[in-house]
Amino acid sequence: MKVPASEAQEYMLKESKSSYFDLPALDVSIAFPQATPASVFPPCESDYYQFNDLLTLEEQAIRKKVRECMEKEVAPIMAKYWEKAKFPFEIIPKLGALRIAGGSIKGYGCPNLSITANAIATAEIARVDASCSTFILVHSSLAMLTIALCGSEAQKQKYLPSLAELKTIACWALTEPDYGSDASALRTTARKVDGGWILEGQKRWIGNSTFADVLVIFARNTSSNQINGFMVKKDAPGLQATKIENKIGLRIVQNGDILLKRVFVPDDDRLPGVNSFQDTNKVLAVSRVMVAWQPIGISMGVYDMCHRYLKERKQFGAPLAAFQINQQKLVQMLGNVQAMFLIGWRLCKLYESGKMTPGHASMGKSWITLKARETVSLGRELLGGNGIVADFLVAKAFCDLEPIYTYEGTYDINTLVTGREVTGIASFKPAASSNRSRL
Repeated sequence: MKVPASEAQEYMLKESKSSYFDLPALDVSIAFPQATPASVFPPCESDYYQFNDLLTLEEQAIRKKVRECMEKEVAPIMAKYWEKAKFPFEIIPKLGALRIAGGSIKGYGCPNLSITANAIATAEIARVDASCSTFILVHSSLAMLTIALCGSEAQKQKYLPSLAELKTIACWALTEPDYGSDASALRTTARKVDGGWILEGQKRWIGNSTFADVLVIFARNTSSNQINGFMVKKDAPGLQATKIENKIGLRIVQNGDILLKRVFVPDDDRLPGVNSFQDTNKVLAVSRVMVAWQPIGISMGVYDMCHRYLKERKQFGAPLAAFQINQQKLVQMLGNVQAMFLIGWRLCKLYESGKMTPGHASMGKSWITLKARETVSLGRELLGGNGIVADFLVAKAFCDLEPIYTYEGTYDINTLVTGREVTGIASFKPAASSNRSRL
């Protein structure tokens, strides 16, 4: 039941037996008709330089299909789920029907999209909801791609078709409590036994892990001391995934702490193509491109929301769009989006031509997230007080961008990857000082 603002106080008195927090939420668009909320998503106004012309007809069709689904099915419910930090499982079949999971993987029921089409789909999902794009990215561009690149033929046949339809869900577990940027030093172990392997250790920040059917887990082989990959079923004895609470961003994403206590994995579920940490980089090179498109999509959505809001919301007898300083900020946001899109598009083309380097991917991800932070901050300023409530998208996007700024390589680490490439000097580990402090 929706309660008009004028009746809210009377309603609370009548329902004194109930907690204040049990009251139904007021519909902000009815109670406070200042502007249209993001549950009715604004039209796209952010393609100012008409970059859609750079896309093939197939890529344009995918963009349109994903955009329509996100605006119709996800936009009306995203703020509610974000506030509750719950995952909207009812949208999984709708996302599955888009046939974008599996991205550029060929065969096994996967769509065999171009990297550009995959990136555009990622951006369109993130434009409406960043958490949904992270859900798909973890499932598709990390877990599924690892199976496709590093799995046996039997493993691909067994796992990929149902994952492509989102009938089963996967996660990807590399990061550990003590090893984030220094992931190659991970401590989770894999010990060979008759018929399989025993996994022991911990993983942290693993998206989708609390409900994933298949967990792609990386562990150190105790015999070779190299990193190996394994597929673990969700009901494996000794496996425990616990949700990480109290996040300020990507609240819809169910990140988990994974505990592995003598988890047995049969030989058939060891990924034969993962024999060192370098093998994970095959996957990260592609996923980093996809992650770069998340802040592009987020910034597009924020610009679109601000564009509509400034024309609807009035102060001093005029729409906010009539004030010079607001127009300046809006145009600065728009310029950022154009530049971000062009960098992302070029990154895709470099990958498709076989010319993309790790430094290209890292600079794309780091620079784009940096400009997205600026863009979303400007949007938060433009919305004033409404910039801190999720109803108008910007506050939610402001928070959701923070974990994206950090994961898949922090801004600093990604700049160092590019720095190593352009100078030939690695600077990840500080040199041990030979000078002792003097008393």
